[in-house]
Amino acid sequence: MWEQDSSLFINNYGLLPLASLTRTDLPQALLSQVAEEIAKIPDRVIRQNTAAYTEILAGLRFEKNLIRQLLSEDIMQESVIYQDILQKGKQQEAFQVINILLNRRFNKVNQSLIDRVRVLSTEQLENLAGAFVDFTQVSDLEAWLNQHERS
Repeated sequence: MWEQDSSLFINNYGLLPLASLTRTDLPQALLSQVAEEIAKIPDRVIRQNTAAYTEILAGLRFEKNLIRQLLSEDIMQESVIYQDILQKGKQQEAFQVINILLNRRFNKVNQSLIDRVRVLSTEQLENLAGAFVDFTQVSDLEAWLNQHERS
């Protein structure tokens, strides 16, 4: 990518996110140009997703503050890709908290149970956290999982 001419990527919405990785003597100017081209995309969903893809790839080359300065954060936050990344992060954090609680209360919890907890949605993990205060033994967790995994 770093050897390719940026003009090949700037004029194509599908390739635009890759443009920030292309050859240039003025990388910040290139990122600014990419941001300007993204802003011109008429379709809101395509514009938001293109901004999200661009932010992710630009992160390989640029500082986060510069990316956020040039690529409007409100456009990013509306992107389905951005939202998916945030949701995955929230789910991972919720799982980590539950995992710590389980291992502290019940010492070493069976890995198969941990694997079942790991795939729960963020909402299910939040519900599990609420139910956890009433658990007195590992079988309480198993019963809760059997009742809530598929809901």
